[in-house]
Amino acid sequence: MKRLSLYSLLLFLLADISILSAGEKVGTTSFQFLKLSLDARSAAMGDAAVSTVRTSEALYWNPAGLRRTNGLDISTSYIDYFLDVNMYSGCASLPLGQSSAIGLFAVVVDYGTIEVTDANHLGFNPDWTYNPGLTGDLIHPTASVFGVSFAHSVTDRLTFGVTAKYLREDLAVAKGSTISFDGGLLYETGWNSLRFGLSIKNFGPEVTFIKESYPVPETFAVGISAYLFSPDEALLMQTRSQSLLFSYDLSHPRDYDQQHHVGLEYSLGEFLFLRGGYKINFDEEGLTYGFGVKYNNIRLDYAYDRFGGTLPGVHRLSIGYALN
Repeated sequence: MKRLSLYSLLLFLLADISILSAGEKVGTTSFQFLKLSLDARSAAMGDAAVSTVRTSEALYWNPAGLRRTNGLDISTSYIDYFLDVNMYSGCASLPLGQSSAIGLFAVVVDYGTIEVTDANHLGFNPDWTYNPGLTGDLIHPTASVFGVSFAHSVTDRLTFGVTAKYLREDLAVAKGSTISFDGGLLYETGWNSLRFGLSIKNFGPEVTFIKESYPVPETFAVGISAYLFSPDEALLMQTRSQSLLFSYDLSHPRDYDQQHHVGLEYSLGEFLFLRGGYKINFDEEGLTYGFGVKYNNIRLDYAYDRFGGTLPGVHRLSIGYALN
């Protein structure tokens, strides 16, 4: 019980620091790509994932969830973002004995090719076509994250997890890198399928670009989830081959107000999954939806994130494999 109290106290102290430093300060943090959800299942459920993820993809949300994997689990994801920006990610987890697990993940962001412009090149070309300042040079900005995680079950109901990450962004004209940490708790109440989760993401020092330093986007989140109906441990009623998972997360980013995430996942025979979610207090994002298919140990998930009428929607695709 002393160890349990120590882990809980440490995580809540870190959470308090994160909250006290937060506020609606848009544009005050660096490494904005860290805010994007990577796996398609969680994205389709409105990012309400702190207490729900039980695959290697828990590395992205709450490292404590790694302990709930039964064997080697691997996953890879692709995001088709705005303006030719693409994100690629991969993760893997492996149990260690009866009470621990480890995980590794990597994320690469490709910002595409950008044509360099310079005011000294403004004017007309020899053929009298107008040159808006193009120099003929091209740049290729990139960003990447590499992380390692560890999870351990303190009791049969409480699990904690920690992650260490190396962050790097190359914007061609400036480069920056730093190290940050994630922490999480996952608590199984023992009452039907009710679970609670808590996570702190991107906790660490500021990153320096040239001579200016900026904090990374720290985020504190708490979540709750349960099966409304399922073959067993249902809150409302039991069914033979169908289930409906409800999930809710409250998140507090460093550079914005509190945000809410609501998600649902309908499962038919643990083969077909239909998902939907909604994000509250976001500038553009709102409705999310997607589907998944699981056959033997292979899973395929797709998600669509709607960004209102100003920006195009974002597509995500994830493929995973579990060796139980």
